[in-house]
Amino acid sequence: ILYQATAEAVVSTQSTGSKVQVKVASTETGIIFGNIVYDITGVSGDRSCVVLNDIHIDIMDYIVPSHCSDSEFRKMWAEFEWENKVAIQTNLVDMSTYLSHLLTCTNMACLTPDQALHGDCGFLAANLYAKSVFGEDALANVSVEQDAESRVLTGHIRIRAKSQGMALSLGDKITICQKKEQDA
Repeated sequence: ILYQATAEAVVSTQSTGSKVQVKVASTETGIIFGNIVYDITGVSGDRSCVVLNDIHIDIMDYIVPSHCSDSEFRKMWAEFEWENKVAIQTNLVDMSTYLSHLLTCTNMACLTPDQALHGDCGFLAANLYAKSVFGEDALANVSVEQDAESRVLTGHIRIRAKSQGMALSLGDKITICQKKEQDA
């Protein structure tokens, strides 16, 4: 909270409003918690508390595609301790289309050169990178394989980040995007 709300004295049947500004400093949880604490005049004892509904923040509002060199990517990959592995579950049968869909869902940039992504080998591997507006890095490695007969795509997306919240939130976002795409 950027500043404390002013205290209000309210009599029975009266109402009042108050606003506070919240500064988001990290993508760690994606949820803002809050409560209202009040005293009743003339009553001794503990303060009363009303717990407010959680406010969920969409991590995609704070992530922007970014670029880094291969050596920077490898260095961060080795340093980042939080990893989230998401299984690929899609109705799409084209690996390039799936990768484009993934880039749109995650706001990540593909670091793998275009010429390395094309061909007819039945396998696609790509490195993705994004940075939050708070300076947090998010890395992803996509490994997709296509069954020659059924054309079904299988594989995994491995997400790495310094914070657990970033890795889990991106994984959740990918899972939600895949579910929406399957339900469409």
